[in-house]
Amino acid sequence: MNTLTWHGHSAFAITSKGKTILIDPWFDGNPSAKTTAKNVEADLVLVTHDHGDHVGQALDICKRTGASLGCIVELAAKLKSQGLPDSQVLNGIGFNIGGTVTHQGISVTMTQAHHSCESGVPTGFIVRLEDGYTVYHAGDTGIFSSMALWGKLHRIDLALLPIGGVFTMDAAQAAMATMMLRCKKVAPMHWGTFPVLDQNVDAFRRELDKLELGDALMQLEVGVPVGLVR
Repeated sequence: MNTLTWHGHSAFAITSKGKTILIDPWFDGNPSAKTTAKNVEADLVLVTHDHGDHVGQALDICKRTGASLGCIVELAAKLKSQGLPDSQVLNGIGFNIGGTVTHQGISVTMTQAHHSCESGVPTGFIVRLEDGYTVYHAGDTGIFSSMALWGKLHRIDLALLPIGGVFTMDAAQAAMATMMLRCKKVAPMHWGTFPVLDQNVDAFRRELDKLELGDALMQLEVGVPVGLVR
């Protein structure tokens, strides 16, 4: 069975047929995380953008485990300049928005995200596992209308959406994004980590209920794996 583990903020681990995919692996310094970077394994590491609370310990994890890195071209170049070999970067140089790469049977499509960063542009990922289960990690983003197109192009089983506000979508935007994506389930992220962010998912639940999408909510507990079943 595929599993998903939330490590707080926007950090997730997905397991599929013995392989582990880490997304935005911020462990050390993450006040919500219950484990450290040295204790995680990975076969593939995906990074949405270069802010410290997202790139996290991606470089160290890739160096220690031999995992491959997936990210936008400019961020890949930055991490290669810090010692990551070309052979551990998907496509050798990274890839870009709209592009899809496949690694050990797992396909990853890079999507746009509306945010800020220094290396390239912010992104999200649509990850399709070997059995077809499809996860959309939005990265740090505000709402944008093209989410509806991704929802038409892909049958998204689970969307991981930021709800904290200030730096990303708030509860109302995230609920609207859930509707546009037409995802079966949605798990909120990027909340509670810092005092400035929403400290619970209550507002998000209310906004989903307004759109009659309350049944889609999947509330995760940090460090506790959940099964991903189509």
